[in-house]
Amino acid sequence: MNFSDTDPRPLFQQVADQIEDLILTAAVKENEQVPSTTEISATYKINPATVLKGMNLLVSKGYLEKRRGIGMFVTLGAQQKLTSERRGSLLHDQVTTLVDEARNLGITQTQLIDMIKGSFQ
Repeated sequence: MNFSDTDPRPLFQQVADQIEDLILTAAVKENEQVPSTTEISATYKINPATVLKGMNLLVSKGYLEKRRGIGMFVTLGAQQKLTSERRGSLLHDQVTTLVDEARNLGITQTQLIDMIKGSFQ
């Protein structure tokens, strides 16, 4: 995990996003415990309430569940839900912006596709 004061996202959102990344990459698998609020706050010198706010955001989205007295665990299906959500976000936010910018620059569809293909190599 890596947190930045220069990141425009609030710290609690950075916490949530980075835990999502752990789930998405299977660094923490479904039914496994994520690092505790205390562990994250002590390691990265973040207020525990801020860490908890980020974790609670993931609970509200259904990616984490609280197990009383034990901690936070990744829910079943969380990785698949995250993958679907991020794919939708990629299409909506980034691809639309990319296509609009390409049009503004006079880049044709074929040229843009060739540029994208070149990026994968």
